[in-house]
Amino acid sequence: MRQLSDPWAVAYAPDQALWVTEARGYRVSRIEPSTGTRKVVLDLSKAREFPRYDKIPDAVDGGKPWPQGGLMGLAVHPQLLQGKPFVYLAYIYRFAGAQQPGNGSAPNYGGNFFTGRVVRYEYDAAAQTLVRPQILCDSIPASNDHNAGRLLLAPVNGRDYLFYTVGDLGAGQFENGGRPNHAQRPDVYEGKVLRFNAEPDTDVGQYDRWIPNDNPFNSPRQNAVWSLGHRNPQGLAYAVVGGTGQLYSSEHGAFSDDEINLIEKGKNYGHPLVLGFADGNYNGLAAAASERATLPGPWHTTYPTIGSEQANAKALGAAYREPLTTFYPLTHQFLTTVLTRIRDKAPEQPTWNSEAPSSLAVYTAAAIPGWQNSLLIPTLKKGKLIRLQLAPDGRRIVGDTLMYFKAPVRYRDVTVSPDGTRLYLITDSTTVTSGPSEDAPKGTSCKGCLLEFTYVGGGTAARPVVSASKALSPEQALQEVMAMARRLKPQDQRVKRAGLPAAQQPLFDLLLKPNLTAPEKARLRQGAPALLAGLRQQ
Repeated sequence: MRQLSDPWAVAYAPDQALWVTEARGYRVSRIEPSTGTRKVVLDLSKAREFPRYDKIPDAVDGGKPWPQGGLMGLAVHPQLLQGKPFVYLAYIYRFAGAQQPGNGSAPNYGGNFFTGRVVRYEYDAAAQTLVRPQILCDSIPASNDHNAGRLLLAPVNGRDYLFYTVGDLGAGQFENGGRPNHAQRPDVYEGKVLRFNAEPDTDVGQYDRWIPNDNPFNSPRQNAVWSLGHRNPQGLAYAVVGGTGQLYSSEHGAFSDDEINLIEKGKNYGHPLVLGFADGNYNGLAAAASERATLPGPWHTTYPTIGSEQANAKALGAAYREPLTTFYPLTHQFLTTVLTRIRDKAPEQPTWNSEAPSSLAVYTAAAIPGWQNSLLIPTLKKGKLIRLQLAPDGRRIVGDTLMYFKAPVRYRDVTVSPDGTRLYLITDSTTVTSGPSEDAPKGTSCKGCLLEFTYVGGGTAARPVVSASKALSPEQALQEVMAMARRLKPQDQRVKRAGLPAAQQPLFDLLLKPNLTAPEKARLRQGAPALLAGLRQQ
């Protein structure tokens, strides 16, 4: 299926249909997998109290931003057709700057203040519509950046609860560079995983009845926070692995270290004091940088300067949790080069490797050999589905990082058929959103699509093993780095050069010379392994 309006979430529901939310269209659709027949079961466009800024010229609306997402999270109750016809949605409905002149942002890059809500609907199967909305929470802070926005129903001690991810709202970067970051404050919903009741309890307050009484931060008042210290956790998934229920999340990193986390009650995942593992690659740095000298700190951002990741992790104490794994844990030297060039507004801005994991699912079926108990992670920046094998206890990643369905698209979400033979992926309608994810596939091949992939047999049940990396000799590194440089277009050569430490840039220049003297070639051969490592980080 094509031409959905920025599909955000897709779920294979108990009624054997695919349910999809459209972030900008503010519609919820029910789609028959076998025929592609689509029925809009809810149109929420009138619940949005601000116009489609993405369709209005900046000269008319002053450049007001569209929120990152819009209508986002979707969770369908597993007993949808068995007495609990509940469908849960999360969407942004208000913009504080809607009636303000200009772009509606707070002064001095103080941010764009939106508000979101989580609502429970009931499904009228005969009419195929969602009815009788009940608001669980209507005060969730939101932004034009890092809203996260995943909803998930998952059990705790045998009872179903609703989990919702909220990012740090980009507080510290871009147009939100002067906005305070609250990811470490347990009394604020920014940068958190929240937990709500799936059904109201007997509390008196209208919203208290939707907050579990055993949430970890309920004092001095009811609080939906389940875990804290998150940046932009757009993926959330639950599965029983090794006999124990586990809650996993995928999270966008800053300049490196996209994270996969195991979410536990009351735990702290470090952001913005520890990025990725507490390995020191961000020591002296921050989660963002800007050229705006009016903003605080050496990196001109409200993100704190990280003196020592190791010391910060120790200070957070027993509640601190490291990720299960990260993607592209780049070196301190490379990250320093990136932040410095951004702060100094260098003419050639560097690039860096990241995946931008947009969602998460756990494959627990036995249909595809070797896949059982794997994490499936769709990505935005490089258009692929990543598979990570879980250990038997579900608390570690084992084996290699495996990649599937690579294409010039931005994969937004994934769901799996109950028998495990079909995977469904949805793709963004646009090629860019905001911030780091602007480095998106060009010439997107399928915008706003729902794609079906079917397993047809073959393969092996053997579990992948980690293979030892073979170190290249200086001569081999030289040949590889020369070939890499000469494949680049002139503009890309300049960008790659800009991302290298100053000491390596003269070596890169030698790569582009048509003829080298013997001393130059010897110098280049000696520095080739480090130069190759530097280029690979980009």
